[in-house]
Amino acid sequence: MSVPLWLWIATIGGLLVLLAIDLFVVDRHPHEVSIGEAGRWVTFYVAVAVAFGLGLWFFAGGTPATEFFAGYITEYSLSIDNLFIFLIIMSAFKVPAIHQHRVLLVGIVLALIMRGIFIAVGAAVIEQFSWVFYIFGAFLIYTGIQLAKGEDEDAEFKENAMLRVVRRIFPVTDEFHGEKSFIKINGKRFVTPMFIVMVAIGTTDLLFALDSIPAIFGLTKEPFLVFAANAFALMGLRQLYFLLGGLLTKLVYLSIGLAVILGFIGVKLILEALHTNSLSFLNGGEPLHVPTIGIGLSLGVIVGVLIITTVASLIKVKRHPEAAKHVPSA
Repeated sequence: MSVPLWLWIATIGGLLVLLAIDLFVVDRHPHEVSIGEAGRWVTFYVAVAVAFGLGLWFFAGGTPATEFFAGYITEYSLSIDNLFIFLIIMSAFKVPAIHQHRVLLVGIVLALIMRGIFIAVGAAVIEQFSWVFYIFGAFLIYTGIQLAKGEDEDAEFKENAMLRVVRRIFPVTDEFHGEKSFIKINGKRFVTPMFIVMVAIGTTDLLFALDSIPAIFGLTKEPFLVFAANAFALMGLRQLYFLLGGLLTKLVYLSIGLAVILGFIGVKLILEALHTNSLSFLNGGEPLHVPTIGIGLSLGVIVGVLIITTVASLIKVKRHPEAAKHVPSA
């Protein structure tokens, strides 16, 4: 798929327009987002993503569109697991409900910028070194195993290196000052907890990108589709946070479902790497005749696993309410 420059510009421009609407219209007056409002915006963002995919189907064909939808669904589902961590961060920083939407908006914009850099670097590496898919595949399988064992879950938020650096450079106020990120007190500039939590959301999401970016490169090698799928998934993530609310704690088998998806994509990557092998020490540098997994089957497996995971989780919590995940109170 050859992507013209104007399409990149149009896509990024459209995303900037959506962000501007969200920032200057939706969040013009800080308020606690209701379930109804969140539901309407989630529907809107999903509809925009679907329209984008259908546009790809019409103008570029079925394969790029299917790759986009598979990537979008994978990124969105992995992001849902991230929302549980966002809940913990909001609780740890005691973010007022009326400011949570802005925190998520700015935090996710930071995440999108950093993911864009990550995608560009990943695409450049893949272009030069096709054998990197062996590493991506093995990493996804390892991550899936760890996720299934529950070793990535932590009920407490620990500040990362970026936050520690920010705290060393800037003095931080003890309390929130409305929606302000910076404030002057007695002529000295301080950052507020609002700024700190935005950085926390953005940098924490980047850590999750360590598995989601290799996963989507396992579904499509086109950087434009990788970026678009990530962008649309992140854009709809904020409102999903308010829509799901307590439902997040009921998705007790989500990690297992995501582990299956990551492991499946990891196997898909390794099979494709073997099919196009160029490593001299493996089969004399010649490709191996192994089966590969098509994008249609990949999309079916991803959707099927997510449906089964969600239904099984809801049945489990209905029968055993104590099985729901625990989020520390603010």
